Amino acid sequence: MADSAIEVLTRALSGHGINEKAMIDTLGNWDHEHKKLFRIKSSHIFSEDERSFERWQEHAMRLLKHEFMRFKNAVVLWTTHPWERDARLVREALSKGHDSQNINILLEVACTRTSDELLGARKAYHSLFDHSIEEDVASHINAPERKLLFALMSAYRYEGPKYKEEIAKSEAEKLARAIKEAGSKKSSLIEDDEVVRILSTRSKLFLHVLYNHYKKISAGRSIDEDLDWDLKLQDAVLCLANPVKYFTHILEVSLKVDADKKVKKVLTRIIVTRADKDMKEIKIEFKNKFGVSLEEKIESVCNGSYKDFLLTLLARSD
Repeated sequence: MADSAIEVLTRALSGHGINEKAMIDTLGNWDHEHKKLFRIKSSHIFSEDERSFERWQEHAMRLLKHEFMRFKNAVVLWTTHPWERDARLVREALSKGHDSQNINILLEVACTRTSDELLGARKAYHSLFDHSIEEDVASHINAPERKLLFALMSAYRYEGPKYKEEIAKSEAEKLARAIKEAGSKKSSLIEDDEVVRILSTRSKLFLHVLYNHYKKISAGRSIDEDLDWDLKLQDAVLCLANPVKYFTHILEVSLKVDADKKVKKVLTRIIVTRADKDMKEIKIEFKNKFGVSLEEKIESVCNGSYKDFLLTLLARSD
């Protein structure tokens, strides 16, 4: 068997998703010796046992299982009612601890949904799990983020066009002082009562105006740029005031070839949840920032039906 056949299969099994057609076309023509040669040459997948046979490495089997499931998971997520989808995302994040990826799921649901969408997710959570999101956030999150997450999840923001410019400017100045003081000590503001109040009660329009005032006060630096030492608060600010920038950044990270399975999972979640929201703006931001279109990046990194489904969802915003 030519090495090219092994290369075809290796590519089919690598990356985000599985290239089902290439895998079937290649494997369907292999006999026992072909498969043996593949196992010998694929040391990143197989290792020789002490009994002199090539065995699957456990981590490789787990990774492959996840890749096969990506298409199915994307379809399930897409067809689920948005309220149930968010409720289940929150439940899964809470059940798996408070690492960075799970905290980000909670921030996305709390900060990038409309007031009615967040209320709907809370209602769905009641129906599905016989608990409230708020009580589970309070009981499952023991990290410093708990106060902010609880307040964000409990919010029902005003979404009208009215705001007071002078208050937005005053609170931008208040944040600038707090960030400067905390930054000099490298201490977190995520439990600061005033910061939590502003982020969890003000309208998205108000926060966008505040975000712009902050840049004027800080000689062109944005709030998120000044919070590079307080990453979870940085993510919360971006989700609230500049979600397109937030989603663009995490999409780029999720599309790295060497991303681990948790980071890869982000790609499905963002494409599915933003496809009918702000995906057009995200695609523009992605192209401007990274010099390649989101579609081209997915085309080069992803495989098979999973890739095709993601590209179909992206095309909805054209």
